[in-house]
Amino acid sequence: MQKIKTKYMYNSIRKWLFLSGLLVVTSVWTVQGIYAQDTLPARWTLQDCLRYAQENNITVNSLRLSKLTSEQNLIQSRAALWPNLTASTSHNLNHTTVTGSGGSSTTNNNGSLGLTSAVTLYNGGVLRRDIQQKQLDVSMSELDVEEEKNNLYLQIIQAYNNILLDKETIVYAEDLVNSSKEQVKQMQAQYNTGSAARKDLIQLEAQLANDQFTLTSAQNNEKQDKLTLKQLLQLPMDTGFDIERPDSTGSIQAIPSQQQVLANALSYRPEIKNSELAIAGAKLDIKNAQSGYLPTISLSGGLGTSYGNNTSLGFSQFNNSIYQQIGITASIPIFSRKVNQTNVARAKIALEQADLSYANTKTILSQAVESAYISANTAVSQYGTSQEQLKYNEEAYRIAGEELRIGTYNTVEYVQQKNLYIQALQNFTQAKYNALLAIDIYNFYSKGSDAVNK
Repeated sequence: MQKIKTKYMYNSIRKWLFLSGLLVVTSVWTVQGIYAQDTLPARWTLQDCLRYAQENNITVNSLRLSKLTSEQNLIQSRAALWPNLTASTSHNLNHTTVTGSGGSSTTNNNGSLGLTSAVTLYNGGVLRRDIQQKQLDVSMSELDVEEEKNNLYLQIIQAYNNILLDKETIVYAEDLVNSSKEQVKQMQAQYNTGSAARKDLIQLEAQLANDQFTLTSAQNNEKQDKLTLKQLLQLPMDTGFDIERPDSTGSIQAIPSQQQVLANALSYRPEIKNSELAIAGAKLDIKNAQSGYLPTISLSGGLGTSYGNNTSLGFSQFNNSIYQQIGITASIPIFSRKVNQTNVARAKIALEQADLSYANTKTILSQAVESAYISANTAVSQYGTSQEQLKYNEEAYRIAGEELRIGTYNTVEYVQQKNLYIQALQNFTQAKYNALLAIDIYNFYSKGSDAVNK
């Protein structure tokens, strides 16, 4: 009976511990899930988007891992200057049986213990240049990360700008819909009293339908552009997402000179620095190839002992059978079947290719800066023109609305004037955000992501 009670108590304790553990794990998962959700902003600013993308983008993080690999290669390259140390041991057991009269059976055992070490004293500077090459690889890996962050930056600011444009379009489209509804309501009252024709009411109703279509299109564009930005951030599909509308979308700034921006870009852009490091690496490769004509000198040494049937393994054994060895080896190339000659030739060709790649990178960057400069100036010019266009059409639309309200304006002409105003408003809104984006991109070539990030 006592055994049954003990077993029952033991099983109860096990069940209680299991349930308690399950509850703790579930609680931890729940808290982590809530915390993960709470760390995401409810509404994303541009800085939130850029920061999150730089920390969580898969491609950027993959390049960061490549940089860590380059750092490990550098550690290994530096360690190649050190001597190595290898321990070895062996034990053999031999059994021999002699048949026939007077046959016998013997068993012999023997073995050895040893330590060996070797270090390269001279190899034409290959090891030290390999360290320099690995240091260049680490720097180039860092620049690869920066290049990808720059590419991601441009995509994000464009997607973010599109959403801001959509939101502003929605605001004025809602105002137009509300205005059209009020006008339809007034015209309906006039039609009911017989002071307005049916065609005037229909024209205003048609205009209301057009305004509602414009609003729906803007709302759909916002959803699509949000999805684009969300995908750039690589957020989970079920994550709610919206951006924070700034109090001010910014002002149209003065455009720096093209020469100034290009000079800044050539001095800091990661693709330029990457090309410069590639040239330095190609020069090291030439020296390494030329080292194939030089001798290699290494130092080696060893310490060991052996034992057999007649010896016992112990401290005294090292006095009886110990051996020491030290030596210098020189390897002098005499004829390599043109391996060294072709290696040097290929390394020189690679240097010429690196020079061409550097020149091409500068050309591409110069063209990009020039294109951004032209785009920024064009966008600013269109912004100024659209601003004037909107001012006059807005006033004409206001006058037409007043005259329509008091019955002194033709409905057809009013609708035409309203459409002109809507077109001017759309042109102005588009031109404003195009100018802001074009200036941001142009400044980006001059200052990097800090141009808009601050």
